[in-house]
Amino acid sequence: MSSLLYYALPTLGSYVLLSIFLLRRPRLLHTPWVPAFCPRLGAHRGGSGERLENTMEAMENSMTQRADLLELDCQLTRDGVVVVSHDENLLRQSGVNRDVSSLDFKELPLYKEELEVYFSPGHFAHGSDRHMVRLEDLFQRFPRTPMSVEVKGENEQLIHKIASLVRRFDRSEITIWASEKSSVMKKCRAANPEMPFCFTVSRGFWLLLLYYVGLLPFIPIPEKFFMCFLPTIINRTYFPFSSPGLNQLWAVVSKWLIMRKSLIQHLEQRGVQVIFWCLNEEMDFEAAYSLGATGVITDYPTALRHYLDNHEAAA
Repeated sequence: MSSLLYYALPTLGSYVLLSIFLLRRPRLLHTPWVPAFCPRLGAHRGGSGERLENTMEAMENSMTQRADLLELDCQLTRDGVVVVSHDENLLRQSGVNRDVSSLDFKELPLYKEELEVYFSPGHFAHGSDRHMVRLEDLFQRFPRTPMSVEVKGENEQLIHKIASLVRRFDRSEITIWASEKSSVMKKCRAANPEMPFCFTVSRGFWLLLLYYVGLLPFIPIPEKFFMCFLPTIINRTYFPFSSPGLNQLWAVVSKWLIMRKSLIQHLEQRGVQVIFWCLNEEMDFEAAYSLGATGVITDYPTALRHYLDNHEAAA
């Protein structure tokens, strides 16, 4: 036993020291990704706190605030049109209990006159534009604006249509694949491997595991974006569970796991851009940028632009 410890302890100590050394200097092992763009201000659902979510009016409003990234979700209509919509079922957005896939594009109902802002409970957005928009229309209107396109379900037709539109508008480098599911992401990457992509949920947990066991500095990272909720918003503006107790527990655990400056700095040095969502208050903007994040996704682009301009002027 003593001889085993004689060899094991120095080996373990050397591994720990090497891991810490390379965590701080990842470029000794890895060539960093060269970013095509740097998204400091991302507009969640096009800026859903200031105008009705995912409408052209919301996107235009965000662009007046110099948004660097438009975050959106896509669905497919019955006649094969890719539309920008967070929900497949239209009840919350329009009051019509129909799925997007059960209607042709011209049959899609208008949005409600007001919609509650999901990450600011009790606050409502309004707007004069209540029409759902085609992804193609956004690509035409904002040809060089980076966008994150999330695919929620395993709809291969939708995935291939998005990939085709991205190629047609020559924007593979500035359009990000996003999905919570690794099975969906695999299909997305196969449909257009030129597009950068985010960590999925399972890949995010794998990243954290590698970080805590010290293996992260030795492992290649194919993702170019780590988009993650900021733990400090749980039980304030984000309620992932119906139980307050579970939300409180997850707030404590996720804060301990994720809010590590050494992890964020390591990813950034490897060219993996870290973006926290969905932050709507100045204290959360401050927390995210203090950790070293590249950017923030918000429902209120005007508030985030005001924060960024003030801090850049003071720097």
